[in-house]
Amino acid sequence: MSDVSDTKLETFLAQAGSRWDEATGAVSMPVYRSSTFRHPGLGKSTGFDYSRTANPTRSVVEETLAWAEGGGDARASAFSSGLAAIDAVARLFGPGDRMVVTEDLYGGTFRLFEKLHKPYGLETVYVDTTDLGAVENALAHPRVRAVFLEVPSNPLLNVSDVRTIAGLAASRGALTIVDNTFLTFCRQRPMELGADLVIYSATKYLGGHDDLLGGVVISRRPELAEEIAFYQNAAGAILSPDEAWLLLRGLKTLPLRLAKQEANARVLAEWLAAHPRVSRTYYPGLPDHPGNGIFRDQASGDGGAMVAFEVADAARVPDILSGVRVFMFAESLGGVASLITFPSVQTHADIDPETRDRLGISNRLLRLSIGIEDAEDLRQDLERVLQ
Repeated sequence: MSDVSDTKLETFLAQAGSRWDEATGAVSMPVYRSSTFRHPGLGKSTGFDYSRTANPTRSVVEETLAWAEGGGDARASAFSSGLAAIDAVARLFGPGDRMVVTEDLYGGTFRLFEKLHKPYGLETVYVDTTDLGAVENALAHPRVRAVFLEVPSNPLLNVSDVRTIAGLAASRGALTIVDNTFLTFCRQRPMELGADLVIYSATKYLGGHDDLLGGVVISRRPELAEEIAFYQNAAGAILSPDEAWLLLRGLKTLPLRLAKQEANARVLAEWLAAHPRVSRTYYPGLPDHPGNGIFRDQASGDGGAMVAFEVADAARVPDILSGVRVFMFAESLGGVASLITFPSVQTHADIDPETRDRLGISNRLLRLSIGIEDAEDLRQDLERVLQ
């Protein structure tokens, strides 16, 4: 752990890994591409034996993320992707166990639960987790072992009350798992709200430059951390040393990037909300967003850097996607460059059409990941294609 671990988050992240190499004094954490490590002698170890189990570059990233998220006894495990991280968490449960899940969640998570874990007996019940009554009813089932929340949800940016739900789950002996990818620990700290496990697609804001794939699971309970670390080692879906280094570099500028992205998102969300060709805008920072009060209670900042909106005419969508010049029509999110996505045919295509329509993931819905560009350039780009 860095000797600046008692500083503010911005200082800690800026210098993460910068004092690790005492032998040379390197201020940039080295990339340890070695797959194996020499033993000093029989029964002795440097702490690193084989890179699937532990690698110095990955270990520094994991220590940094554990401190940034929860400090104290928190422990992080870094995986090859966000879905690999979620898969490891799902392995905590066995046949017949039930998990209550945010219903409007990322399509890849839905596919993982339904196609890979459901056949082996894990039951998933999809619930509107903004409705506390619905959550409480779902938790009443005797085989519920966990609640899995996306906060805000993808792509509708619905906000669930993590603190209240975590309390309800704990009273029934169930875990609370929060995918915090959209806000990061800079804006929301689920463990302080009662969550047991926090998940990230590190591909997104944590990395921030669209140049790595990664996932993270952080636990505040040692026994859960040990189980996750066991699955990480046993299954081998680890973050590579090179991508661990990219992630560490991305973390150094995360607070700065997110502040600019969020400021841009606020400008665009307010503008879209008043646009005559936009029928609805989704952004937690808007006063009329149904989860605005909860968001203010459990998160800092204006509302994150993701915005979704519905155009009044679905026939305009193809021209919008092909016509943008500053935004790029691409999947993913959280990078420095702004992206526009059509969820119903991209990120959420694995959810059946009837469910998508019921949830509001329609053929008129577009999702924006706001980058660090000039806000007026972004606004003008959208204005041109909407007109």
